[in-house]
Formats: sequence, structure tokens, C-alpha cells
Amino acid sequence: MSFKKMLSLFFLVLAFFSFADQASASELDTGDTAWILISTGLVLFMMIPGLALFYGGLVGKKNILSVLMQCFSITAVVTVIWTLFGYSMTFDTTGMVAGETGLNSFVGGFSKAFLNGVGADTLSGTIPEVLFFAFQLTFAIITPGLIIGAFAERMKFSAMLLFTAFWVIFCYFPIAHMVWGGEGSYLGDMGVIDFAGGIVVHITAGTAALVATILIGKRRGYPNQLPLPHNLTLTMIGTAMLWVGWFGFNGGSALAAGGQAAMAVVVTQISPCVAALVWIFLEKVRSGKPSALGFATGAIAGLAAITPASGTVGPLGAMVIGAASSVLAYIAATYIKFRFSYDDALDVVGVHGVGGLVGIILVGIFASTSYGGSIADLDIGAQLGVQVYGGVFTIVYTAIVSFIVLKIVDLVVGLRVDDDEESQGLDITDHGEVGYYDV
Repeated sequence: MSFKKMLSLFFLVLAFFSFADQASASELDTGDTAWILISTGLVLFMMIPGLALFYGGLVGKKNILSVLMQCFSITAVVTVIWTLFGYSMTFDTTGMVAGETGLNSFVGGFSKAFLNGVGADTLSGTIPEVLFFAFQLTFAIITPGLIIGAFAERMKFSAMLLFTAFWVIFCYFPIAHMVWGGEGSYLGDMGVIDFAGGIVVHITAGTAALVATILIGKRRGYPNQLPLPHNLTLTMIGTAMLWVGWFGFNGGSALAAGGQAAMAVVVTQISPCVAALVWIFLEKVRSGKPSALGFATGAIAGLAAITPASGTVGPLGAMVIGAASSVLAYIAATYIKFRFSYDDALDVVGVHGVGGLVGIILVGIFASTSYGGSIADLDIGAQLGVQVYGGVFTIVYTAIVSFIVLKIVDLVVGLRVDDDEESQGLDITDHGEVGYYDV
């Protein structure tokens, strides 16, 4: 063999072993890691300041600071609990076996408490597990944040903090585990499709919001003597922040920088655009004028609805889901809540509860490749049954847990401020500050 051939063979063997060693040494993907780092920041941005401004602009001016404080305080409380044991309760898979149902199918254990064994060098798929911890934390933060819109302007700050702590422990962590806990998880093993949180985030938040509005009661003067939203400019700014942040919410749930993430971002843009246009069309027909508030509300409904479907549907599914969620959320927010006389102050039930349920059901159809989705040979009838079961199970479980938690909090500190405090506004009575000045 000539020297030239020997040299070529040497480099070929060297390249092979170098590649094999690189592949076996680490599964970390820097592109995936960079995308989830960005997505984590985008989802946290949805809560602070996105949701804070969205809700803050909708309440009366004497309550804006209280809403902002609630959003920021929830961020702090949930972060501490998630670090102590929440992440472990949600994603500890000890004892779980695919196809077998036991206690660990419903809630995780505590082997990862205090982030035991979780660090920069341990991996979750192709990203550091500590980054997966941070990304999932942002979902745990925003879910109870959504609920506060239902009881805005009348719940004690101390009661809100206690409710948040107990609710994430006994409701959010178990439901997230049942859906996203991996092989052996109760709803996950059934085949429920919930890519980014239609069940885990929106249905749980919407159901808890309904229970809270009923137990806490209506605001003074509801429905005819309430102040109008004090600053819709803030609400539109908050809407924009939520909308952009949702690209991380849905696109990041792919946990990789690839085609699924790209399609998730595309359908996340399509659905709210369709939903917002449908909402202002309905307003135009009903009242003669399309409103900025209507556009914002419709967009959020479309975003909530596409959340569970964003990893599996295509543009056609996004358009249908956006339109359907807008129509049904509009009916819930403008008719049903007044017909049944519950004071859902900022339409959490109608927008997130109804929107999330619409998305959870329709993904059972539009995830099929027959309708532009990504799942081939999907048994639509069977999948619809699984999706409906997952939604109904979550509604019942969340309603029961939320009722119990609210009753306990009421016994401990009381749920509601008194009439005089409500009249003065929670900025002054809860925090001793004023968040809005007339100049």
C-alpha cells in the first residue's frame, strides 16, 4: 500500500473515531439550548410585565397596583415552591411504568426536591435539565397568574398568596404530571394531546377562576355600576407582550430548534389573527363598532386555543381553531356570564377556560394529516374521545381542588376585603400606596 493511501486511511479512521466519540460523549445540542433559553425568557416576559399590564389596564385606577403586585408576588412564590419540591412533584418519574396506573401516575415523587441531581451537566433530552426546570417553571408561574383576573378588585392579598401556594401544589403540579410526566402518567398514557398547556394551563386556570368567582362573590355594583377599564393603552401593550411571548410558550414546547418549533410559531401567529378579526366582526354586527378591547380579547382567546394544538396542527387547523374559539369565547364573555350572573371580572373563564377547551377538542381532528396536521393514521373518533375525557377530567378535578383550597383559605385569613376596603381600592388598603395619580 502506498504512503498516500495509508495516510488517507489513517485520517479516515481518525475522523470516524472522533465523530463516534463526540456523539457518545454528549447529547447536548447548543442550538436547542439557545432556543429554550430564549423561550424561557419569552414566557416569563408574558407574566412580568405582559399579563400584569394586560390586567392592570382593565381594572379601575384604584386597583392597578394591586394587580401588578399580585403578578409579581405569584412569580416569587411559585419560583420558591417549584425549586423546593414542585419540579420534583411534576417531573419525578420514579416508580412509573408505561401502561400501569398507580399513585405515581397522578403525581411525582420527591427525589428531585431542592433540585437534587439537577444541574448544568445533567441533560433533559438535548438541553441541560436545569434549563428544562427553568422553562417549565415559567408555565407554573403564569397559570395561577391567569386566575387572578377573575377575582380582581376584591380578594385579599394574603388570601391570594395562600390560594396560589396551595393551588399549585394540589392542582397544577398533579395535572402537569398527569399530562407531561412521561410514560406511566395518567392522561399522557391515554394519548391526550396537549402540546403546550391547553389542559395544564388554560382549562385549570379557567375552571379555578369560575369556582373563585362564585365563592368570593360579585364586586360591589356588579354589573351596572362598575368603573370602565382605566387604561386600555396598557392593556394593548400587555396584549402585544403576551402575543410575542406566546412564540416561546408554544414554540419552546418542542424543546428543540427544529421543524416542529417552526410550525408551532407559525400557527401561533395565525390563530390569534383569525380570532381577533372574528371578535371585532361580531362586535361590529352587535354594537356597530369594533373595539380595541375586543381585538385584544379575541387575540388572547385564539392564543389560548392554539396552545394545545400548536405542535401537531397546520395552518388550516389554526384558522378553524382561531375562529371557533373566538365565537365561543365571545358568547361566554358577553352572554353566558351575565345569564348566570357570575362576576368573572376580566373574562378568565370565557377566554382561557373556553379557549383552552376548544383547542383541546379540535386538536383531535386537525392533528390528522387529512386536515393538514402532522399525525398520520390518526383515529379521529377515538382521539376526540380521549381529548374530551382529558378536558372533563381536568375540569372536575380542578373544580374540586379549587373549592377545597378556597374554603381552607377563607377559614384561615378570609377571602374577601370588606366593603369599605373595596370602595377605597386595594392599592391603598392592601399596600398603602397609590398606583395611579390624576394630574
